[in-house]
Amino acid sequence: VQLQASGGGLVQAGGSLRLTCAASARTFRTYAGAWFRQAPGKEREFVGGISTSGSRTYYADFAKGRFTISRDNAKNTVYLQMNNLKLEDTAVYYCAAGDYNGPYDSWGQGTLVTVSS
Repeated sequence: VQLQASGGGLVQAGGSLRLTCAASARTFRTYAGAWFRQAPGKEREFVGGISTSGSRTYYADFAKGRFTISRDNAKNTVYLQMNNLKLEDTAVYYCAAGDYNGPYDSWGQGTLVTVSS
């Protein structure tokens, strides 16, 4: 399945952004979805994941309480709502599809989120 991430941009610290991951195929509903990010000079890290139905989600510790993953299978789309953004959230964010507990073997191209002070 092909994935297209969008919604990144420049936001002030404390602000919010919603990222969107659009999939190319209706079979996307059979894949778990996830978001990862890679900050400059750092390795890619897991942000959060969502089950095929959307009934289960799990997050990295830094994302808990601030980020929310959701999906709309009718639109073949997964979202990442990010609130109370911090400078350290600056990164390229990638969406992925695969098994709920991994591996995620389909990846989008990434969307840049820059948080300014």
